[in-house]
Amino acid sequence: MNYFFRTTLILSFFFSMMVFAQNSDMQVGSNTNQLRQNQGAFYDYSDPTTLNIKVSVWGFVKYPGKYVIPMESNVYDLLSYAGGPSEDAHLDDLRIFKTYEDSSREMVKFNYNDLLWDENLKEFKNAPGLDAGDILLVPGSQRLYFKDYLQIGLSVFSALISLSILILNIAK
Repeated sequence: MNYFFRTTLILSFFFSMMVFAQNSDMQVGSNTNQLRQNQGAFYDYSDPTTLNIKVSVWGFVKYPGKYVIPMESNVYDLLSYAGGPSEDAHLDDLRIFKTYEDSSREMVKFNYNDLLWDENLKEFKNAPGLDAGDILLVPGSQRLYFKDYLQIGLSVFSALISLSILILNIAK
């Protein structure tokens, strides 16, 4: 009986360590509980036949959030999954925040415009690879167009006319 107890204790310790040692940002196959469901900002593009990783996209993309994607995916694939960059995105300053197992961190910057607009592209520039837990940041800022400037100008002009009418009525 003592042998059975020790064996059970050792096996339960071994299996519990395997569960705690797993990376929560990696999974094998698809999650059967969430078959391609988009809930909140969680998107599952996992491949049931391969290892999948969890990454995040923040900033000026159509669908920012957390993604489960195949491990072979690169930054260009992730941008496609996220619906592409918005018109306000600064594609010359994309960043990937990486956290390694030893808790060190690294920020990788790259210019997506090189691929889109370089007419003299001599060789294909490889996209930075993605690892489990990476965060892709697509910076940007709101752009103002002619209609926006016109609307602001007309609002200021309308306020000045209203103010001058008020002053004229008070002066009478």
